[in-house]
Amino acid sequence: MGKTVEIRWHGRGGQGAKTASLLLAEAAFNTGKYIQGFPEYGPERMGAPITAYNRIADSKIRIHSNIYEPDYVVVVDESLIRDVDVAAGLKKEGAILVNSQREPAEIKKQLKGYEGKVYVVDAMTISVDTLGKYFPNTPMLGAVVKVSGIMEENEFISSMEESFKHKFASKPEVINGNMNAIKRALQEVKGI
Repeated sequence: MGKTVEIRWHGRGGQGAKTASLLLAEAAFNTGKYIQGFPEYGPERMGAPITAYNRIADSKIRIHSNIYEPDYVVVVDESLIRDVDVAAGLKKEGAILVNSQREPAEIKKQLKGYEGKVYVVDAMTISVDTLGKYFPNTPMLGAVVKVSGIMEENEFISSMEESFKHKFASKPEVINGNMNAIKRALQEVKGI
């Protein structure tokens, strides 16, 4: 059986965590991986905490459940660290990635004793600079690929460009901004 990487996304409704998990699944599929990308639905309202998941594997995936012991956790909204135990079940050899302007060591202090790796990327600044609005999911996609190494960065970039060309066929002006957000996040993620 091949290696399976499990990722849990935490965000708030409207921030694009669900969309990011689906885009990551599509990009991994395009590189020949077996994939799952799905949300866990709770209260359906803007700003409510949401959870989404990815399984990415080299062979067929036979598990069909939520992810309770992820290899990686992506936190799209830093304020969730206060409200949700985002590190619950996170494997010690895994990592957590947080959208934050703070340093990884500061974030680690808030993670209720989590001892693994902590990474941050300033998705807010990146998205405002490259897209003109706050869409944190696009930079978080680039950052999670960098942190996890689940696929070759150039393959990921090519796959995302094709995806954005299809998704934004009627708005081609947003493709470059999204691609710049991903590339910048790949470069700016930092961790301990």
